[in-house]
Amino acid sequence: MRAIWCTEYQDPAGLSIATVPRPVPALGEVLVRVHAAAVGFVDLLIAGGRYQVKPPLPFAPGSELAGEIVAIGPGVEGHHLGQRVIGWGFTGAYADYAAVAAAGLTPLPDSLSFEDAAGFRINYGTAYHGLVDRGRAVAGETLLVLGAAGAVGAAAVQVGKALGLRVIAAASSPEKREFALHLGADDVVDYTAPGWRDDLKAKAGPRGLDLVFDTVGGDYAEPAFRTLGWGGRHLVVGFAAGRIPALPYNLALLKGAELVGVDFARFGNIHQLEKARANAALLFDWLAGGRLKSLPGEIVPFADFARAFTAVAGRKAVGRVVLKLA
Repeated sequence: MRAIWCTEYQDPAGLSIATVPRPVPALGEVLVRVHAAAVGFVDLLIAGGRYQVKPPLPFAPGSELAGEIVAIGPGVEGHHLGQRVIGWGFTGAYADYAAVAAAGLTPLPDSLSFEDAAGFRINYGTAYHGLVDRGRAVAGETLLVLGAAGAVGAAAVQVGKALGLRVIAAASSPEKREFALHLGADDVVDYTAPGWRDDLKAKAGPRGLDLVFDTVGGDYAEPAFRTLGWGGRHLVVGFAAGRIPALPYNLALLKGAELVGVDFARFGNIHQLEKARANAALLFDWLAGGRLKSLPGEIVPFADFARAFTAVAGRKAVGRVVLKLA
């Protein structure tokens, strides 16, 4: 089978498609014929050995796929051959076939295509877990999304609106800010502009921000944290800017504010699998009922994966990027 195969930790430029044996599902696993796989910033960090979890070599990167079950390993119940599913884990999605833990599967509604499904659980699941489970969002609060045109940030804009929040979207280009407004953001800011925090303060209003959903980090985290109001929550989701920021401790004291980690991978894969599945079921209900829309983006042929990886790594992508394998 074809797979993007890491025999060593490599950045996107060093990756290529190899021919490797098809995996055999072990105890508690199923074999999925992969039709589509999401490309996320985290996947590239994992391939490069720069994520908190380093999988053993060799491996195929890719954390979320959509496909159909073609074989069932021992000890698996509740799934059947031919079933359409979303599979999720740390690795394995960038291949024609993937052995996936049955505990990480979500049945795919018939109304959703493989391409639309790829990335749904991880993007919207991260947004919901961050805003609800970790951020305790309350309708009427004001949310700032840093990196609002990326896949996770764009999902946070939609989930925030579905929760009744006022959403300010921060993005780096007119195209990306227009995209965020199309998704439902109430206002936008250009966080690359000099003095952007003044614009943010004016749009946040006298009470300040209640929540920051931060996928970017870098130089943008501290101005956002300083704009929190009393009791605000700054949700640490990722570091797309490439630098992990350091924040003065006194800011949290003066604002009664919280710096809250959002690790959806370990939440959904290790610590709270049942809660993650319940969240996914709710989000699919919201999608079916029109409270969410499938995230726009680009569908890229598997053979052209380098272009997709470059766009995501360089923060040029708008919305989802999905590899089409079948």
